[in-house]
Amino acid sequence: MTSPDNARAHAPLDGVRILDLTRLLPGPLATQHLADYGAEVIKVEDTGAGDYARSMGAMGGDTSWFYQVVNRNKRSLRLDLKQAEGRALFLRLVEAADVVVEGFRPGVMERLGLGYAALAECNPRVVLCSITGYGQSGPYAARAGHDINYLGYAGVLDQLGCADGPPALSNLQIGDLLGGTMGAVMGILAALFDARGSGRGRHVDVSMTDAAFAHMIFPLAEVLAHGRVKPRGEDLLTGGVPCYGVYETADGRHMAVGALEDKFWELLCTTLERRDLVPGHLATGAEGARVRAELAAIFRSRSQQVWVEIFDRVDCCVTPVLRLEESLHDRQLQARAMVVEVEGTRQFGPAVRMGDMPPMPLRAAPVSAGADTEAILDALGVDAETRRRLSAAGVI
Repeated sequence: MTSPDNARAHAPLDGVRILDLTRLLPGPLATQHLADYGAEVIKVEDTGAGDYARSMGAMGGDTSWFYQVVNRNKRSLRLDLKQAEGRALFLRLVEAADVVVEGFRPGVMERLGLGYAALAECNPRVVLCSITGYGQSGPYAARAGHDINYLGYAGVLDQLGCADGPPALSNLQIGDLLGGTMGAVMGILAALFDARGSGRGRHVDVSMTDAAFAHMIFPLAEVLAHGRVKPRGEDLLTGGVPCYGVYETADGRHMAVGALEDKFWELLCTTLERRDLVPGHLATGAEGARVRAELAAIFRSRSQQVWVEIFDRVDCCVTPVLRLEESLHDRQLQARAMVVEVEGTRQFGPAVRMGDMPPMPLRAAPVSAGADTEAILDALGVDAETRRRLSAAGVI
């Protein structure tokens, strides 16, 4: 980030209040991104299990590491929306909110009496963002699903993997994150921009399947040109040509070769002292297989570290394939402050830099569900005696 001018320095979402009803990954990470840029996020959890990400996977103290790295910079309120008094309190919060984010199946908010029409009646400027696997409409709308299912329908999963092998799985959840998280952030910001000018909010309908499908650019180009996609492993970007692929090194590590442009490929071949391979840049079929085999033999002749030392001096898009524990110490990512410590826990920094933005204090995820209930309701004007009564009734 550039150094902020004190006269202008402010967080871009300062003053935006978000009520977050989501659990697990796509919604919580979306609201964390918004919180990182100054939004006030109130995580509204039920009075039962709350966000069950708290106990999913390896534990880092009282909560899981997974929960901790997608819920920073938030406050937590426990509220039973199945009780009338719980819904009434929620609507009082909506009156001063800019955004409500939910990840229930379609129809749940309406059955609770908290659908978009009810929220808009309470606050016409409010934006409701609904994150689901298949969207609010269509024959699959009510179906359960996970990332693997959304990618299957969107044609993404078919394209992941090596030639002659089965579809490959990734623990970078493309549907959940590209679709659910980033789709929600984009939709919320667009709707907020309009609401500030028009005075009217919108219902933002985020389908994780839709968003993954809408980014299948190269496969779509193949369909438009040839009527069908190429088999996985045979496309330009999946190993179909020698200049773009992953090559094993002598120590069992790998190098990523992305020399798509002529100038980069020529420089690569020159560096390897194999100018004879220059004509095989975009070769396919038998010739492509021959050039790839030649490259593979060359890269297997030296360790990854040796190749890193060679190609750090040559700008031709050849880089190491790092493990995440190595990426956390990478000098570029460190220089960009992409690794931060939040109360002793390493996390990813905000992914987008903005000028004239002051350093934002990073607060750990709320350890216990409802950790801020008293303070939030006190600010709402709910007196101590009423809070005790609501607590006894299981409303909060």
